[in-house]
Amino acid sequence: MMKINDNFLKLPGGYLFPEIGRRVRAYTDPKMPLIRLGIGDVTQPLAPAVVEAMKKASAEMGTKEGFRGYCEEKNGAYDWLRFAIANDYKSRGVDIADDEIFVSDGAKSDCGNIGDIFSVDNVVAVCDPVYPVYVDTNAMAGRAGNYVDGKWDNLVYLPCTAENDFFPALPERVPDIIYICSPNNPTGTAATRAQLKVWVDYANAHGSVILYDSAYEAYIQEPDKPHSIFEVEGAKTCAIEFRSFSKTAGFTGNRCAYTVIPKALERGGASLNALWNRRMGTKFNGVAYVIQRAAEACFTPEGKAQIQSTIDFYHENARIISDGLKDAGLTVYGGVNAPYIWFRTPEGYGSWEFFDKLLYDACVVTTPGAGFGPSGEGYIRLTAFGGRDATVEAVERIRKLLK
Repeated sequence: MMKINDNFLKLPGGYLFPEIGRRVRAYTDPKMPLIRLGIGDVTQPLAPAVVEAMKKASAEMGTKEGFRGYCEEKNGAYDWLRFAIANDYKSRGVDIADDEIFVSDGAKSDCGNIGDIFSVDNVVAVCDPVYPVYVDTNAMAGRAGNYVDGKWDNLVYLPCTAENDFFPALPERVPDIIYICSPNNPTGTAATRAQLKVWVDYANAHGSVILYDSAYEAYIQEPDKPHSIFEVEGAKTCAIEFRSFSKTAGFTGNRCAYTVIPKALERGGASLNALWNRRMGTKFNGVAYVIQRAAEACFTPEGKAQIQSTIDFYHENARIISDGLKDAGLTVYGGVNAPYIWFRTPEGYGSWEFFDKLLYDACVVTTPGAGFGPSGEGYIRLTAFGGRDATVEAVERIRKLLK
């Protein structure tokens, strides 16, 4: 008889964001137009340089000479895109070889799929609160154990709270796989070089692997916050880095990202670069030529300037939200090095209770912190990815509600 993967049956409820959508749809008679500052989807259009690159590539595909089928170059990506990415790393003093770069359809996909090259017996550590895909995909694979009293009993939780500046301390139980996200989703905070160095040394000493999600690195403004874990000495022998064009260049609908696995990273006598290359060659046929050309345009001088202008727009949204919530008497974090604002709920409210209050009384859609893990209880996440007028209006509604 056929058997299913019963790890799926252990998952509690649905994924966080569909649950938010369900609650919003259940609110059938809103008092005002809904403003959505919950799911972190971008709203500003693609940079003109990116659009022009897509147009040109599309036209090429309509000619016999310019048509492309499967991409047969290294790691499923065209040389010119991998070289552009490698040069971007070099601009920060990081030497990454082009065959250490794997282009894919999203950092979320890679963060989940990377588990294919690891044994289910590995002990996994996740920051808490955390982006749900890290936890859920390991639960699906059987590494998380059982869900008991709001936690998975085989995961190592690394509390990230206001008391430790939202960056975890080293755990008592040694994990084999360590997820770190910086700038962090959901807290909006970013790690310093000194903080990352502690974890790099720890991973090298114990033979662990750090899975480093830097999808929001383009939002870092403070100079002591590295944009890549490979800026930290020793990281190439213990870390894998995930990056995305989604929040940097507005590619949420275009789907393009990349993962860097140094050839110096080996575990169990095997090259993780080679293992991931084998996995990608078997399960993935590459990102569309048109999209890869669009991604390449992000690294041109025109593309960089235009994308930075959009990032500045979202930074201003973050400032508006942060200042407004502080003025309303809330305790606020993030928003400086990331497009997310993380704030404590008013006394007496849990995360989902205050989510409902904001939805029903202010018609503002947010994300409850409890959805990101046990240490997220008592917090709410807001995104700076909305339009300007909607952002200003949402903050004003929350201010009026609290005052």
